[in-house]
Parts: sequence; C-alpha cells; structure tokens
Amino acid sequence: MLIADGVGERLKEERERLGLNQTEFGALLGVSRGTQKNYEQGANSLDLRYVSALEEHGADAAFVLTGRRCTPLGQLFSADEEELINQFRSITEEDQSAIRRFLQAMADDVARQQN
Repeated sequence: MLIADGVGERLKEERERLGLNQTEFGALLGVSRGTQKNYEQGANSLDLRYVSALEEHGADAAFVLTGRRCTPLGQLFSADEEELINQFRSITEEDQSAIRRFLQAMADDVARQQN
C-alpha cells in the first residue's frame, strides 16, 4: 500500500527543517536510511511507531500526514498571556468571576465603539 499523496514530500520537508540527513533522521526515529528514503519517496506507508516518534523528536506529524501545520502547545500563548493565565489560576473563584465580568464589560465596550 502506498502512502497518501504528498506525505513523502512533507516528511522530507520536516527532516530538512530539523537539519538532518536521511541517515540521521531515520536513526532518530528507529528506521534505516533505506526505510527513511522509501518513506520520503512514497514507496512505503508510515508505521504508527514512526509517526509517534516524529512528534517526540520535534517534527510536526500532523503536517506530514495532513499538510496542515499544528502549533505546539508551548507556542500557543505569548509569555505575557501565559503569565496572565498563571495569575488567573492562582486567584480565588470569586476573583476569577470578577475578572470575567470586567473583561466582558471591556469587550462589550469595544464592540459598541466598533459599531
């Protein structure tokens, strides 16, 4: 069975993004250079252990499989946003409720100004 169109090219793109050759990338993911080459050429289907190892070693497995980039969890928020979230989580539920009401009032005011 052949792998889906484009998977091999995207796999190669991820390998190159990580700055590795086929031998290095294959060894990192537990396959030989020949198997890595076959994956990139679309001659072999990716094995589930291999796909799991992609994520463990910094490759975007979702991009390889679907063509859509995923944002790693560690990059979803800026440092300021993470600080706000941590501060919010450290306060009481009553204070969290007050913050929610305050933010809602601010958002409503901005929406009114835009209309």
